[in-house]
Amino acid sequence: MTEKPFNDLSSLASYFPSRRSGRPRNMVAPGPSDAQIDEIVALAMRTPDHGKLAPWRVVSVGPDQRDRLSQGFTNAYRAEKPEAGRLELEGLESMAHEAPCLLVLLSSPVESSKIPLWEQELSCGAFAMNILHAAHSLGFVGGWITGWPAYNEDVRDLFGSAPEKIAGLLYIGTSNIELAERPRPQVEDILSAWTPPVAP
Repeated sequence: MTEKPFNDLSSLASYFPSRRSGRPRNMVAPGPSDAQIDEIVALAMRTPDHGKLAPWRVVSVGPDQRDRLSQGFTNAYRAEKPEAGRLELEGLESMAHEAPCLLVLLSSPVESSKIPLWEQELSCGAFAMNILHAAHSLGFVGGWITGWPAYNEDVRDLFGSAPEKIAGLLYIGTSNIELAERPRPQVEDILSAWTPPVAP
């Protein structure tokens, strides 16, 4: 019996139950072209966005910029952790060089808006998910990673400024291994029927 493929694009009904991210360290060329990156971001903008604020921003890091990014990661890490070990720094260097395409997603809230910050951040998360859907729709595999760089202000300052935050590093490419299923929660553990509280 043949296993069902992941990211099955034959229909929406087939895609969603087969959707699977890839691991950035397993992503190789081909990755999306510049035109396809534009298309991925344009498709991702079909995202719930209360107030039409577009409280998100994407920065594409080119292949020829990965060494500079790696240096930015390691400089920021050393500033925070002067006693950093070789393996820690090598992990950050690898993180900066993985996958053919790297998009840095910034939560970019509109502070003057009446829309609550929480709603704007939720929209940013939905935008990130749509980037993965868009990448998969073009035949690539995507992965959404955070890790230490996403929470360091010096790294954030490489791409923007407060009150922006890095919502994730989005890697896109072609998996060099077969995707494997991961554990998922059971529906009955997530979905319940509402039981109204008993009136006093």
